[in-house]
Order: sequence, then C-alpha cells, then structure tokens
Amino acid sequence: MTQQDRPLKGAWGMTALIFLFMLINFADKVVVGLAAKPIMEDLKLSPEQFGLIGSSFFFLFAISAVLVGFVTNRVQTRHTLLIMAIVWSLVQFPMLGTVSLEVLIACRIVLGAGEGPASPVATHAIYKWFPDSLRGMPTAIIAQGSALGVIIAVPALNWIIVNHSWHWAFGALGIVGLMWTVLWFFFGREGTLVDPPVADGAAAGERVPYRYLLTCPSIVAVCCTGFASYWGLALGLTWFTSYLVDGLGYSQKVGGNLSILPWIFGMVVVLGGGWISQRLKKTGVSSRVCRGAFAAATVTFGGCVLPFISYLPSPELKLAFLVVGTAIGSTIYVVIPMIVSELTPQPQRAAMLAIVTSVVTLAGVVAPLVMGAMIQNATTRLIGYEQGFTVNGCLLLAGGLIGLLFIRPETDRKRLAARAIAAPSLQPARA
Repeated sequence: MTQQDRPLKGAWGMTALIFLFMLINFADKVVVGLAAKPIMEDLKLSPEQFGLIGSSFFFLFAISAVLVGFVTNRVQTRHTLLIMAIVWSLVQFPMLGTVSLEVLIACRIVLGAGEGPASPVATHAIYKWFPDSLRGMPTAIIAQGSALGVIIAVPALNWIIVNHSWHWAFGALGIVGLMWTVLWFFFGREGTLVDPPVADGAAAGERVPYRYLLTCPSIVAVCCTGFASYWGLALGLTWFTSYLVDGLGYSQKVGGNLSILPWIFGMVVVLGGGWISQRLKKTGVSSRVCRGAFAAATVTFGGCVLPFISYLPSPELKLAFLVVGTAIGSTIYVVIPMIVSELTPQPQRAAMLAIVTSVVTLAGVVAPLVMGAMIQNATTRLIGYEQGFTVNGCLLLAGGLIGLLFIRPETDRKRLAARAIAAPSLQPARA
C-alpha cells in the first residue's frame, strides 16, 4: 500500500479518544505534586522521602515502555491501550484507605508501569491513521492531552484536596479512568495505514537491525534533547506546586491553581510548534530544520532562562521565568516521535518509540530525587529549589546544543536505507 495524502476516515475521532487517554494519563501523574504539601504533612515526610515518591513512578516506567512496545509490534494497539487504562484506574483506589509511605510508593510504581507505554503506543496507534506529512497536528494534539490533563484536572483536584482530602483526589482519577475504558471498549478502532519502507524499492515489511537504529545519530540526539526537557517536566510534576507553596509562600489554594501556568504556556507552544513544523514540512523544508533544529533551539532557549531565577527580586518574576524556561522547549515532545517514525520501518516503530520514550523518561527517576536532596541540604528550602532549577537549565543547554548539531534525519535515513537493503537475509520480514 502506498502512502496516501490524507487521513483515513475516522482519524480525527480516534485522535479525540486518544487525546482523552493522554489527558487522564497526565492528570494521574500530576496529582502527587499537586498534593505535595498535605501528603508530606499527613505522612510526616522529609523532602528526600517525597522525592523518592516522585521518582518511584518512573522505576518501572522505562522497562514497561520497552516491553509493551515490542509486544505492540505484534498486538493491536486498541487492546494495549484498553489494558493500560484499566491498570491506571484500579491502582488509584487504594489511596482512599489508610495510606503509608510504602503503600503510596507501591501504587505509584504500578501506575508508572501502566503509564510507561502510554505515549509511544498512543503515537503508534494514531500514526496508523495519518500519513507522515500530516502527523504534525495530530501529534501535537495528543501531546496536548498532557497539558489539558493538567489545566482541566488541577483546579478540580485542588478543590477536592482543599475541601475534602488528597485521598479523594486519587479516587476521582480512578473513576474518570474507568469511564474512558468504557468509551474505548465500544468505540476504539485500529488504523490500517501502512508507511512506505525506509529503503526505496524495498518491501513494506522491511526491517533494519536494532543495533543500527539505536546508534543512529539523530535518534541518539533526540534522546539527549528529550531527556533534558523531561527533567524539567518531572520537576514540574513533583515539585512545582511545592515550590510555590513552600518556597515562594503562596497558599495551597493559590499555589495549586497557579500550577496550571506552565501547562497553559506549554500547550500554546506545542500546538503552535506542531503547526509550524507541519507547515514547513509540507512546503518542502528539510526535517533537519523543521523538526530538529526548530525544536532543539527552543530547548536551548529554555536553558538560557532558568539559571536567572535565583537572581530575580520578586515571586512573580521567578514564577514567570520558571514557566517560560521549563515550557518553551515543549515542541520537542511533538518532533521526537515524528523523527523516530521517519527513520524506523513500521513493523519496528512501536518498539523504537517505546525505547526512545524510556530513555527520555529516565530523567523522571533522577530529577525528583536530586531536587529533594538539594532542598533538604540547602541553607533554605528556597535556595535548594532554585539550585535544582539551575541544574535543569544547564541540562537544557547541553541537550539543546546536541540536538542542533546531530539531529539530521535525511542523512541518517540514507544510511539506514543501506542497512535495510543489506539486512533481509539476517532479519526475515514479519507482518
């Protein structure tokens, strides 16, 4: 089947359902950070212990993403998405009872295992409905499930935390997750669009040995750039509300509601960036420019902003710089799956998207722990938070520069095409 120039019938309906899937996914992620202060007070936790809770979500995140990614090479994505959503929903309900540090960590580990494959599997699913040249906007829309998951959920969850308890915030997410599984069970379908092979003239089922894909400079570079950006996202999920309440002195109600600001700004960045990238691609601009350099430059800019937070005189300026610095590079989350998909044969796409996601999200294991240690060991908590944001800025600078220099999809596609032509006798094609 040759690649067509328009989405399949029903593509936007599936995009809407998968958008809701990602919305719930990120609401599940952010609830711990939103309830940081009451959880720490209720369970009498130190910053390092709370940092461990934030990191525990990512303990099995990467492993699960890779395993499920390989499974999804062979299993329909509609089944994988359904099972993941059921896991997310059920694991929230133990939070309604008596909770200890150990129970909270265990539930977050299981939740992370269930959510680890979400982004790559969702992306793989939607790419079965859209050709490569039209993937910018659906990818951006799915990525914005994360932003709107926070923007919509934070005020509601914060209201529940303030007026009821943090326990019921988790319970509400479990109920919403089960509602989505019912919708998907009845309406979720599998796309049938098949991408062209990496090598011109090769069969659609052609494969490239994984050792060449995993060492491809463009894929390694997007992993580095994405890792740096995800470091900031992980800090936002775990420590942003706590910084506003504990560091800058806002109340739980005000600080919780202000937590949506990075996500609102990030939503504008991602939708705008996805549209610009797709527009440039359709007019013939190279992927190196419209996907690689464009996104990497925004990550680099974020790295230039964050180190100045500690020098700013007012909480309002600190908040503004933190929002811009952490969210301006969000377009990288749109271009990562497009670059990986551009370089990977379709029979291997789910696994490669999962592997790249697992590398990027390893930042989530380290970042909350590092921030917790800095807060606990600093002269004041405010100093500790801002030292942590400075570290994030340095990582963004390094990751952005790597992306600018080494994301070169056209060059690497030619190299991989040669490998694909040489590989059939070693790796038989599979449907």
